[in-house]
Amino acid sequence: MALFVSSAPVLAQDDKGAADNSTDEILVTAQFRQQNVQKTPLAITAVSGDMLDARSQTSIADIANQAPSVTLKPQGASFGPSLTANIRGVGQYDFNPAFEPGVGMYVDDVYYPTLTGSILDLLDVDRVEILRGPQGTLAGKNSIGGAVKMYSKRPTGSNSGFISGTYGSRDRIDLRGAVDFALTDTVSARLSGVMKRQGGYITNYDFGCLYPAGGSATFVNGDGVTLPVNPAGGIPALVPAFKNCVRSMEGDKDYKALRGQLRFQPNDRLDINIIGDFTKEDHRSAGAVLLDRSVNGVRVSPNFVDRPSTSPYGATDINPYGGNIPYDNRFLCGPYCNFASYLAPADYSSGPGGAFANTGGVRQATAFDGMLDYSGWGVSGQLEYELNDSMTLNSISAYRSYHTTFDNDDDLSPLAHTNNTNDLRFWMASEELRLSGKLFDDAVNYTLGGFYLTQKSVNAAIVDIRYSGLPLFANDDVTKAKTAAAFAHVSWQVTPELSFNAGLRYTNEYKAYTFSRRSPDGSPLPAGTSIAVLDGRTGIYDGPESTRWDYRLNAQYEITPDISIYGQVSTGFKGGGISPRPFNDRQVLSFGPETLTSYELGWKSELFDRKVRLNIATYLSKYSNIQLALTNCTAIVGDGYGVPCSLTVNAGNADIKGFEVETTVRPVKGLLVDGSVSFVDFDYKKFATYGSATVGGPGNPNGPQFGDYPVYTPRWKWAVGAQYTADLGSAGTLTPRIDLSYQGKVYGAAANRSTNLIDAYTMANARLTWANPDSDLEISLEVTNLFDKYYLLTVMDFVSQGAGLVSGQPGRPREWAVTVKKSF
Repeated sequence: MALFVSSAPVLAQDDKGAADNSTDEILVTAQFRQQNVQKTPLAITAVSGDMLDARSQTSIADIANQAPSVTLKPQGASFGPSLTANIRGVGQYDFNPAFEPGVGMYVDDVYYPTLTGSILDLLDVDRVEILRGPQGTLAGKNSIGGAVKMYSKRPTGSNSGFISGTYGSRDRIDLRGAVDFALTDTVSARLSGVMKRQGGYITNYDFGCLYPAGGSATFVNGDGVTLPVNPAGGIPALVPAFKNCVRSMEGDKDYKALRGQLRFQPNDRLDINIIGDFTKEDHRSAGAVLLDRSVNGVRVSPNFVDRPSTSPYGATDINPYGGNIPYDNRFLCGPYCNFASYLAPADYSSGPGGAFANTGGVRQATAFDGMLDYSGWGVSGQLEYELNDSMTLNSISAYRSYHTTFDNDDDLSPLAHTNNTNDLRFWMASEELRLSGKLFDDAVNYTLGGFYLTQKSVNAAIVDIRYSGLPLFANDDVTKAKTAAAFAHVSWQVTPELSFNAGLRYTNEYKAYTFSRRSPDGSPLPAGTSIAVLDGRTGIYDGPESTRWDYRLNAQYEITPDISIYGQVSTGFKGGGISPRPFNDRQVLSFGPETLTSYELGWKSELFDRKVRLNIATYLSKYSNIQLALTNCTAIVGDGYGVPCSLTVNAGNADIKGFEVETTVRPVKGLLVDGSVSFVDFDYKKFATYGSATVGGPGNPNGPQFGDYPVYTPRWKWAVGAQYTADLGSAGTLTPRIDLSYQGKVYGAAANRSTNLIDAYTMANARLTWANPDSDLEISLEVTNLFDKYYLLTVMDFVSQGAGLVSGQPGRPREWAVTVKKSF
């Protein structure tokens, strides 16, 4: 999970607010210039580094708990170190670089093109800005749903810094620090680092050790159902009984990151900042559990028919136990455990190519611990040059690279029905130029910009999903993409109360795909198999659909100096491409861009002598040609070619309506209350037709019927937090804080089913912080998930593929931690 050893954008706080219990002034740069967030006619959630500390938030995924209409969740083992990101029902959850994120992720204005490596640690953060709605005219890359922008604390030459240490549940150890120092009168530097380690919370049991009789036992989760005895006898044990049958603890952490900045300011007009960062993550898989669900009132009994079981106990992967082992509910474990074996099949062998070739020749199948390894680094250069008193040139140049490998055992059993090993390499380079200026006695502010991005990924994997007629195979797919864009933004202050804003963007995209389907040893797949014909196939996405114009029109009126209203219309798009996971040549199909037109009205106010801040936004979005993945595409490609399937199509159109409220209240000195609430109503208006079938509609018996809950987007979401700083005089201050957040029910797939439903839940976190009178020493006690609520982050639903398999990633149980922070 790539380190955000760069800080995030928001809350430049005014100390006067704490002193006179008025709300703080928040400065943002959402419109290319520094503005008070209350004067910026956009729906923005802005969070300072201090507030992140107060809420015990250390990851970008944590911020969404308090941000309305925003979902940022770490993905499960199947998708590796990636993030699912959605704003106002628009986003992306698939890590494959062939897809574009619907939510733009930026660190110091550098765009991160993939969801992999976007789970950023909030180290040494200045501020974070979350912008809702299309942002193409206000950012380097087109972002249809919104953008999350994080900004670092820049070097100042102050010869200051901090160091902090944390100890907590499951031997959690965090070390963080930063130092800022001057090298010369014109050169300063800042170094930041973090190290995090913690034991896992999901137990990976050895099934054969726990149940030597082969399954003649009740479930571990205690529902009292006795399963039939394994007809082949007991499944052999890998772990001795004296180890409590535990193979490993999943969901652990081992994360390190370092960031360095070198800032050169030779005069008042030139500012150059060079940034480099490195992130290393190496631990077991995220961990998942097999879920006991029902479909239409009938209990799900996962059962892969006509597929031989695979195990690590024999030289062959055909019936290694002397008989076919039913894959059924005996392998349900419990709320925080699984029986995953992460098998390497017996025919995984050496060969001339492939990232997973084994040098020892054909080997016996073996079980191993599921692992996740991530290494990423990047450099960027930011130049700001004042050409004259009214014109400034900005350049943002960046190069980033990462390499990650991760395993997933989707069947979560000692068998090997659904196993994958992924090896993903990624490179990108980008350049953004901006020319900003002022005209007519500063009544007009403008920005002209250009953006270029080139990227390449190599996604290698061993895929073992055991469908009839589908052999074990390896892919080594190459995806190349380029984006070139030009944009302009103008703000016109017509009168002291009335202003207009307008933006225009032109984008051109190009994508190329090369598919590789071979045996794991690099040799050709057996002739006649449907997947073998894909080897060497290419797909090009180019032409009229890859060119796009977007715009933004906005008007703002100040009713009083502290109350304003605004209205705007804006457009955005997410680029198309070639569906990246075909299982036969009929599934090599392109999908077009999805588009969105958003109409928004907003109210921003500071009331009662600035003791109350109240911001409201309401919107209607026209969402067209929505990109959705089908897990059964028989209706499109024909009988015999539709399962297995992971085909992305333009499924139809929808209207999205909603509102968002954010407030901050300082009723008395020392007391701060903040809260938010949002509602998202997603309503399909039209489904696309392919032949005689309607994708997602009731006329499609062979495919999903999409529901009115977009993936991982709740209709209702709210959060409230309160803290009180008690002045202890010469003993310092004591600040207790509590945060409550509610997420309504969500679905893990566009085909809303009970099997991919995540129930609504409310979370509570608490923190108590003591600070000395000089505020340079803090000691904090925190408890997250205060009431030990069991909940799921993500689910994987394979029911539509005929597998009857549903798994989920549980959130972390209650945890405590003590942190000591020293500033200097």
